[in-house]
Amino acid sequence: MPRGSRWASVAREVIFAPEAQEDLLDLYDYIDEHSGPQRAHDYTERIVAYCLSFETFPDRGTRRDDLRPGLRVIGFGRRVTIAFHITASAITIDRIFYGGRDWEGLVNEIPE
Repeated sequence: MPRGSRWASVAREVIFAPEAQEDLLDLYDYIDEHSGPQRAHDYTERIVAYCLSFETFPDRGTRRDDLRPGLRVIGFGRRVTIAFHITASAITIDRIFYGGRDWEGLVNEIPE
């Protein structure tokens, strides 16, 4: 990178689609049942914080235009895949997939 140049960043609002909100609630319930409410809370809060960090530098993850135009996916930890898309004013978290789910097959369920 040439001396004196800077990375361009534009802050955008991060929006969780209803499906992503439901995914987080389902994940919370699953972890709560198996490991307790504190662990469920801590883990889902870390996912939310990670997603909110997209606000400043959203152009991360892998583009998956082969599944849906504008779709990006990124991992969190070893068990979570986050599907999202970017517009001029917002980053929408479309889905949050946990574990071995067939997320590529479920992407078709994301409203455009």
